[in-house]
Amino acid sequence: MEDKLRNIQKNILANEWATLYRVDYDYKFENGDWRTLSRESYDRGNGTGILLYNKSKKTVILTKQFRMPAYVNTPADGMSIEVCAGALDKDEAPEVCIIREAEEEVGYKIESAKKVLECYTSPGAVTEKMFLFIAEYDDSMKINDGGGLEIENEEIEVLELPFDKAMEMMHNFEIIDAKTIMLLQYAEINKLIPA
Repeated sequence: MEDKLRNIQKNILANEWATLYRVDYDYKFENGDWRTLSRESYDRGNGTGILLYNKSKKTVILTKQFRMPAYVNTPADGMSIEVCAGALDKDEAPEVCIIREAEEEVGYKIESAKKVLECYTSPGAVTEKMFLFIAEYDDSMKINDGGGLEIENEEIEVLELPFDKAMEMMHNFEIIDAKTIMLLQYAEINKLIPA
């Protein structure tokens, strides 16, 4: 890309919960023309998500919580049904993060998780890369009620749903979170939960 980009200048527009940059740059198009472009880029770090599934019970663990950006877009209620997820701390390995988040958010202590996907959910505006995992769970792994951390102002409802119900909710647009849709579809395609 170095031969297609030059004169990159980043200016901070906001630096509160995350950092909003205005990035001005020159970009060389295929026809050889150079054009000066400007984009805004929201940097909130990278994140993780995990689908916990139980083969014998044919269930998955999801969360339900209020999301202000979803409310701003569609002020019906702002509640979002999602897989357990969290933001990576500086220099933290994604697997370490998601194991910690599973305990904090949904109350399950898992020993390991398998990374199955990496993705940008909105690469035109947000720098966040998501590292998506799966792991099996059973009732013996439940060590607390979950719900998130008060210090992080989290209020998370833990949902244990039949896999078929979760898929129905996705098809009925009750689940519209991208990382959750990808992991549910991964589970379906790879037959993680027997029919």
